[in-house]
Amino acid sequence: MAQPDPTPRPIDHVLQGAADAIALEDRAGTLTYAQAEDAVARLAGWLARFGLSPGARVASWLPKTREACLLPLAAPRTGLVHVPINPVLKRAQVAHILADSGAALLISQPSRVATLEPGDVPDGVVVAEAVGQGDPLPRSDADPDALVAILYTSGSTGRPKGVMLSHANLWLGAVSVAHYLRLTLDDCVLGVLPLSFDYGQNQLLSTWVSGGRVIPLDYLTARDVVKAVERHDITTLAGVPPLWVQLLEAEWGETAGRLRRLTNSGGALTPRLVRRLRERFPAADLYPMYGLTESFRSTYLDPALVDTHPDSIGRAIPFAEVLIVRPDGTPAAPGEAGELVHAGPLVARGYWQDAARTAARFRPAPDWSRHGGTAVWSGDTAVADAQGLLRFVGRDDEMIKSSGNRISPTEVEEAVVAGGEAAEAVAIGVPDARLGQAIVVVVRGDSAREADLRSRLRRELPGFMQPIRYDWRSDLPRNANGKLDRAALARDVREGEAA
Repeated sequence: MAQPDPTPRPIDHVLQGAADAIALEDRAGTLTYAQAEDAVARLAGWLARFGLSPGARVASWLPKTREACLLPLAAPRTGLVHVPINPVLKRAQVAHILADSGAALLISQPSRVATLEPGDVPDGVVVAEAVGQGDPLPRSDADPDALVAILYTSGSTGRPKGVMLSHANLWLGAVSVAHYLRLTLDDCVLGVLPLSFDYGQNQLLSTWVSGGRVIPLDYLTARDVVKAVERHDITTLAGVPPLWVQLLEAEWGETAGRLRRLTNSGGALTPRLVRRLRERFPAADLYPMYGLTESFRSTYLDPALVDTHPDSIGRAIPFAEVLIVRPDGTPAAPGEAGELVHAGPLVARGYWQDAARTAARFRPAPDWSRHGGTAVWSGDTAVADAQGLLRFVGRDDEMIKSSGNRISPTEVEEAVVAGGEAAEAVAIGVPDARLGQAIVVVVRGDSAREADLRSRLRRELPGFMQPIRYDWRSDLPRNANGKLDRAALARDVREGEAA
């Protein structure tokens, strides 16, 4: 496959489809590419009426409305920086993002604004409870390196931090994904992920740069997703592991055969989940992927390799250089675990107004890097095989240290769910006077099967990896991006141990 064009462009040029092709379909109807371009131009003209200085931050706290889909293009066209806020966040989190970003304008809805309390909106911030239209503005000629968006990551600890993205970051991310997913003019993508999530926003941008159609969907249940796939003849569906678990528990019938493409990020798929997805959606290509907001996306696994390498996250995507680095900075050998380091033009510009954390995560690439420059040192441990295929091991700050062993919680979790006794699992290290840390696993499933689970794991895992306790629950908490909320579970478990 020929490599895509590496030339970055302003992100508001991303509407690349034929004028009469449909770019967006929602409850309000459809927008052709020509109509979408006009809507972006008029939305940009409305933003220009506020007279904000170039580079001012415009925050949006909206569900997947038409305006929410177009603001990532309209704000940059006006020379402004877009700050999307996940619609599931509550007032305290919204207040933090508004204050931290220094937003000059908040675009939301009356029902949401009514939940804010005095002091949540900093002085001087203009609140717009509806979106208007202005005189259309032409496509921008912005410097591709100019700041265009700040995406706030949910984070495993502490308050969310804002990742700064340029036109080039978003443009090349869209081109790269459209290329390796082989998106075409007749693809119809169901946008179920939050638009404040880099993976969710890219569903819009990669589809539009390929000339396809996007159906944004706010859903309550897995059944809503199944109905949307059937109603709109969806070809492409993206998700995170907890969503796939829910979708596999839903009734699909013949609708499952309509999907051509499934993509996963936001957490590694377990081999068992891969097998179940392949069984349920046999006609769909499955794309396991790995990425960080700080570098957008790092790797993908070619669907042709999924069945033989179900635990792999693949190789570097176009425009990315992915390195596995030893603690001393030298290249890890095949089969040797090391830190995953991402270099190249997809690397973000750092954290908004946070020089200390930027310096810790965004550091010079190793001197043997092909691309050089600033790289994202992920803190994630990965290993490459002799063919260069990567396998995710775990996050360094989540590793469990027990009896002198470093244990990947991911490895424990995969083993727990592999036999079907539990649907989901999160492994947590808790203080233990004898072991240093012991393993507690929070599981969603039927506690009556614990004896079977323990018996199986005694056969499959070494003694130092055996959990000391299982915490059975009917549901597990999710964070704003739909991932399992490990931080909340860890706090809950550790507080329970200490009580």
